[in-house]
Amino acid sequence: MKLSAKPLFFLLLLLSACAPNTPKQAVDDIPLFKQEPTLIEISKKIATYPTHADLYFERGQRLHKLKQDTLALKDFVKATQLDSTQADYFSAVGDILFENKDLDGSVVWLEKAIKINPANATARLKIAKLFLYIAQHDKAIDQINIVLRKDIYNPEAYYLKGMVYKDRKDTLKAISCFSTALQVVPDYQPAIIQLGLLYSYKKDSLALQYLDNALNIDSTDKVPFFAKGLYYENIKQYSKAIECFKQCIIKDRHYIDAYFKLGYLYMQQDSIEKSYHQYDLIIQLQPYNAAAHYNRGACNEMMKKMPEAITDYKHSLMLDTGYALPRNALKRLHINYAN
Repeated sequence: MKLSAKPLFFLLLLLSACAPNTPKQAVDDIPLFKQEPTLIEISKKIATYPTHADLYFERGQRLHKLKQDTLALKDFVKATQLDSTQADYFSAVGDILFENKDLDGSVVWLEKAIKINPANATARLKIAKLFLYIAQHDKAIDQINIVLRKDIYNPEAYYLKGMVYKDRKDTLKAISCFSTALQVVPDYQPAIIQLGLLYSYKKDSLALQYLDNALNIDSTDKVPFFAKGLYYENIKQYSKAIECFKQCIIKDRHYIDAYFKLGYLYMQQDSIEKSYHQYDLIIQLQPYNAAAHYNRGACNEMMKKMPEAITDYKHSLMLDTGYALPRNALKRLHINYAN
């Protein structure tokens, strides 16, 4: 079954990675390998022992942590070429391809990992994530159950099953699965955050207990702050929600969802200029964000800045020709706009 088109970039990358080796590969010429402290020693080892697959796998893991997925993918593929018996090497390739939205490529490599080691929980759970991503819930649960039959103490399996039920809008089963993950590993933060989110949707103050617990585990994580903001927004305590969303941006200035939330909440407080500022910040970070242009246009319109509003609406529609809100706004203002 066709899942997605493979990005040309990654196809070319894999083809180049699978090409015959030159006598002394040019990897040593990559400046990052000589400048990044976590890569210097491992790169020297690879230069000394160029046929050791485990060294490429280790460097690939370090590159992935550094968000250097292009180079990480090359190293993981190289590891599979040098040693085709290690399921983890194939699983690592599949994981990066999945993260970069190459679903077809991902499943091929993950299936290779499972063929090598049918008990490989890592590869099965990654395939389950893929099925969850494309909303094939039954297939996701099948993979998860295979893992749980081998290991009833796998917290990620219970967590992913909870995500499947959450996607199905079955809140009770989702809460049960996330709670089971915490029975296995009490500080399993992803499940803690999901419980916080689900209880926030229910306007249940238990959400705060879970989210504060998540922050105690990792105070640098922005997601619990965002979830707390959702809770306060749901119970209409907008000032507290605003402070939480501000904390998200302090943790990560590129957290676009937090800017949108602030824009919306300032609007609820009739602070149109503050709302405008949030959408303007999004446009500075993401100039091609059609929703930000539309919302900034709405703020301009409310501030009686009609030429600016019309420009924003037109720009929004130019970025997304199927976007109904700016089209309707221009129609309401009797502005003709043809694609």
